[in-house]
Amino acid sequence: MAPAPAQARPVEAVAAAAPIPEDPHEAFMRKKAFEHRNARLWLLAQQLEQTLLADAKYDDPRRLERHGWKAYSQNDEDGLLTEIFRRIGIKHKSFVEFGCGDGLENNTTYLLAQGWRGLWIDGSQDNLTLISQGFAPLIERGLLQARLAFIDRDNIDGLIASANLGPEIDLLSIDVDGNDYHLWEAVQSVNPRVVAIEYNAKFRPPMDWCMGYLREHIWAGSDVMGASLTALARLGAARGYRLVGCNLTGVNAFFVRQDLAGELFADPATPEHLFQPPRYDLIYAHRGGHGASSLAVVQGAFAALGLPVPTSAQVGSTVKPVVPEGP
Repeated sequence: MAPAPAQARPVEAVAAAAPIPEDPHEAFMRKKAFEHRNARLWLLAQQLEQTLLADAKYDDPRRLERHGWKAYSQNDEDGLLTEIFRRIGIKHKSFVEFGCGDGLENNTTYLLAQGWRGLWIDGSQDNLTLISQGFAPLIERGLLQARLAFIDRDNIDGLIASANLGPEIDLLSIDVDGNDYHLWEAVQSVNPRVVAIEYNAKFRPPMDWCMGYLREHIWAGSDVMGASLTALARLGAARGYRLVGCNLTGVNAFFVRQDLAGELFADPATPEHLFQPPRYDLIYAHRGGHGASSLAVVQGAFAALGLPVPTSAQVGSTVKPVVPEGP
């Protein structure tokens, strides 16, 4: 005779397990371990960067690599752009950046903090909300324009033209992890003096490689993005620009208009001579001091323009920590 089936336990009798509170000591030790890991990564990346920059080829004073540092940029772009404009001069204090993120880590925030004016474009509503909250005083005074748009080669020029920054701007910065080449090619309404653009360092000179244009492209983390340095140098030359350098991380390339470059930058101005391979872990070598806040940018811009500097009691602020707090 088969045994009687066991009776199922009534559902209502099964109490939900209460979460086990984390031991404060364990939480503290876990956080310290995470901080120690980041400190080690920073130290190792700093040592690698110093070793790379000790190469004799960087003794050429016309090269840019030793001038890199970070304030609000992702890597060392703030220092490189500062050096480029030191050499060619600043004319309009104006910029356009698409792929600007939340405004606390890009190539133009440090310029905005010095009283520049410009246009930010990003396709994320979350990013535009943070920009509207944190940079409201600059938007209200017309120093900053922010547009929510999924940009493509058909709308980018109209978006830039609508900002009325004039026919010439100082800096155009492009970082959209995809159609970068095609978007630069489509810009006609302004004539930038300097262009900073992300390149795909996987494809080394002399390989001329460019992602096929796809309007709906969203980067999935693969090597299907952007264009090789050789392809960008070819486009730049056709548009009247000279390649003047790349950052050590192998992320951004910098172009200066031919009529401004003169003998101020490294020669030969070829991808083979100026290429930097992908060293993405060097991001740990670049710290911009304390975590970024929009309030510091707003205060810097107001001070640069001779305006009364607002306080945290008067305006809101968005903040980005130096490193995540950890798991």
